[in-house]
Amino acid sequence: MTKRKTFLHTHLYKEHKIRETLNIGGLTNMCSHPFSHHPGPYNGSYYHANQDSQIVNDIQKAIHGEYSAIACYEKLARLAPTQEERNKILEIQQDEKRHLEEFSRIYAYLTGCQPTYQITEKCPDEYLSGIEFAFKDEQGAVDFYLDIADKTQHAFIKDRFKRAAADEQNHAVWFLSFISKSHRTRTQRQVENYGAKGALNSPTLSIPQILTYALQDEYLAQARYDNILGTFGYIPTFARIKQAELRHIDALLPLFGQYQVPLPENTSQSFVSTPENIKAAFGAGVQGEIDNIAMYDKFLSLEIPNDMRIVFTQLRNASTNHLAAFERGLERGKEIANLEYVRLNNKPL
Repeated sequence: MTKRKTFLHTHLYKEHKIRETLNIGGLTNMCSHPFSHHPGPYNGSYYHANQDSQIVNDIQKAIHGEYSAIACYEKLARLAPTQEERNKILEIQQDEKRHLEEFSRIYAYLTGCQPTYQITEKCPDEYLSGIEFAFKDEQGAVDFYLDIADKTQHAFIKDRFKRAAADEQNHAVWFLSFISKSHRTRTQRQVENYGAKGALNSPTLSIPQILTYALQDEYLAQARYDNILGTFGYIPTFARIKQAELRHIDALLPLFGQYQVPLPENTSQSFVSTPENIKAAFGAGVQGEIDNIAMYDKFLSLEIPNDMRIVFTQLRNASTNHLAAFERGLERGKEIANLEYVRLNNKPL
């Protein structure tokens, strides 16, 4: 006997109370259309037969969904990046197995037949896509199960599907947390391979990589200072250096044409976080310029064309001046920058 048949024989007929709760007669060995020869309250009642026929169809659909979810979560557990996430997914899978057992027993007692088991949706092969798929599927299951609970007149079925809907809502919350964590991890990895950090982390550098990292870092500085000015209002140091960063970008662009390097997409906004206050903003400026200077120093230590060397030297020297300005602002920023912000924005920090 197959594992699935063993599972069905073990669980489909073991709870006699369900028959009593649903007020259903004995099981029939025939698997003809539900209700056509079914003993009990359905016989001779077109209204009940029509209504319960829809419920049976919905329960079969729910069984397919649970069966698909169990298989999908087995895959996602193997793909999970941490043991904590793996354990939680397997715990969710146990809930789905319990739902499958309950729905299968309900189906059998309503129809006298065993349900079919099919995987109706393909589970993605990549973890982030998989948990996003699972999140949407769990949300859909909540609405579907509550709809079944609303349509049925059977108190026991109503209770089982309301409980299952509550479980699915809880699962959706967990998958949403996994999605958020995965996005944060992915963004952090992208940051480590972007701009100055990417250049400093790279063991080897080609001309296209050098130019791409340089322009990315100037984009990043521009986005950082835009964010700070947009958040805290006009601050002279940031406004002046923002304009300087535009000149840095203009100085780099001709090199892309000279060496036939495609311009990278400007995705710097996705790597910018808003500082808590103006002092922290100056601190972010200091760190950004330190990284920028270290990047150009690394480029200048390599064998690069003379025109690139001239531009990189100029940009590094300018960044050295920016660093000094931000360091001065950081030293006096807690006092002067706060007063400036209050004056210009007419509200406290």
